[in-house]
Amino acid sequence: MNDIVVRDDLSLVTTGVQDFVTVMLDGQMVGIPVLAVHDVLNTQQITLIPRAPDWVAGVLNLRGRIVTAIDLRRRLGLPPLEKGKSSMSVVVEHNEEPYSLQIDKVGEVLSLEDQLFEKNPVTLDPRWREVSIGIYRLKDQLLPILDVDRLLAFESSSKAA
Repeated sequence: MNDIVVRDDLSLVTTGVQDFVTVMLDGQMVGIPVLAVHDVLNTQQITLIPRAPDWVAGVLNLRGRIVTAIDLRRRLGLPPLEKGKSSMSVVVEHNEEPYSLQIDKVGEVLSLEDQLFEKNPVTLDPRWREVSIGIYRLKDQLLPILDVDRLLAFESSSKAA
């Protein structure tokens, strides 16, 4: 049996097979390394933060911890979720802080062989390419794999200002 290893920086270490939690966002299935996912949540009450960037949905309370909620649709320049539909959350950690990534819905966990992993193709939509470490070609679609550190890299540029 192959071990799944995620380094502290959440980069993948090739060991034969990797597991990914799949999520849907604006009709695109995306993978997140399973060991990067701390929780999967249904719709949560989110408290707005005045003057926060528009892609910060607010904060939520998760078992006594304050978690910053990131609206991935806004973060990636996608259209807002249709009125009346509710989002779900995948909680990840970045720089020892929890973040709730607001997504449309959670799919299944896929175990994918390392040999099927490829670099991002140049034809991949730039919004996915900038936050993806690469892709897997599935039977009928591409599965971009989110790079949580790149996705949440906004904090280092805002701290410097």
